[in-house]
Amino acid sequence: MDIDSLKKILGSVASKKISVDDAASSLIHLDHEDIAYAHVDHHRSLRKGFPEVIFGQGKTSEQIIGIMERMVPQENVVMVTRINKTQAEQVTSKFPKAVYHKEAKIVVCTKKPMPIKGKGTILVISAGTSDIPVAQEAYLTAKTMGNNVEAVFDVGVAGIHRLFNHKKMIDQASVLIVVAGMEGALPSVVAGLVSRPVIAVPTSTGYGVSLGGFTALFAMLNACASNIAVVNIDNGFGAGYMASIINMM
Repeated sequence: MDIDSLKKILGSVASKKISVDDAASSLIHLDHEDIAYAHVDHHRSLRKGFPEVIFGQGKTSEQIIGIMERMVPQENVVMVTRINKTQAEQVTSKFPKAVYHKEAKIVVCTKKPMPIKGKGTILVISAGTSDIPVAQEAYLTAKTMGNNVEAVFDVGVAGIHRLFNHKKMIDQASVLIVVAGMEGALPSVVAGLVSRPVIAVPTSTGYGVSLGGFTALFAMLNACASNIAVVNIDNGFGAGYMASIINMM
């Protein structure tokens, strides 16, 4: 439940459009709701400005649907990350307003879009085409949270001249998310061009000694550019969420 919904209920009580008992019924799960396999955090929108996001990986379709059934009546937007095609088909058949973004592995169920609250534009950059799924996860997260978001894909250091074709967009961005696997060099390059915060996302893309993304992660943690922060391997969601927070400050 967000602050606007809470104010609407309280205003309805004050104007005697609804009874105190009805309002109490609406607020009975204001904090959280225990449904045995999950404690649904209904208070998160009030506390953090965005609803709890459902991590689909490791959950059954029935569990995801059960959590959504509790959330959808109270939230304007419900998002599920790391959800596979089979799970998504069951979810979207249950919730007609839900949309599955296959590449990002995200379902977004929207009753009312989040208003644009971000003060600038978030730019998502991927080093390679293989990094796009993680970049799309970051893009959709930031977009769903109420930001203007743009994206540039496949401009890594193997052909760095491609990056400079987008210099104007890079310069105008308020926050940049740079997604890279292999040797993980692109975030350092981008951060060296701008005064804005750069969120680096290592991906598990790469051969042998890339070690499932650890090589990119270590490279990003050792970046000499001072305006870089690093999230976990393949964590596009975390990057998009953090970029949104920064963009709204």
